[in-house]
This record gives sequence, structure tokens and C-alpha cells, in this order.
Amino acid sequence: MLSCMEPVFFQQVQCPYCGEFIDLEVDSSGGEQSYIQDCSVCCRPIEVRLTWCGDDWSLEVGRDDQ
Repeated sequence: MLSCMEPVFFQQVQCPYCGEFIDLEVDSSGGEQSYIQDCSVCCRPIEVRLTWCGDDWSLEVGRDDQ
């Protein structure tokens, strides 16, 4: 779960391809969303899912090829 009151914030996640930790800029002002963002280290496409869970945001990342 993410505890952030700002609509735009950075969240550190682990790339599902190369395993490196990267900072993703997350914009929650658009509500729940799913999008692709390339890893800044290995350039592979990461599937990003931002969902609202009760009273907090949940951010999940996964491989785009699965």
C-alpha cells in the first residue's frame, strides 16, 4: 500500500526483468490506471497498475510479456 497525500509522487519499485530498483513517477490524480513504462536501466516494458484499495493506493508492477 502507498501512503501518500500528494497526487504526483515517486515510488521505488523493482524491475521484473533486470531486478534493479528504479523510481517511478506516479500520478494518482487520474484515478485507477494501468499503463506501460520502460525500465530506466534495461529499457524493457514494465506493466504498471495503480488501484484504489479502501483508503489507500496500491501499485503493482509486472512483466509485459506474461
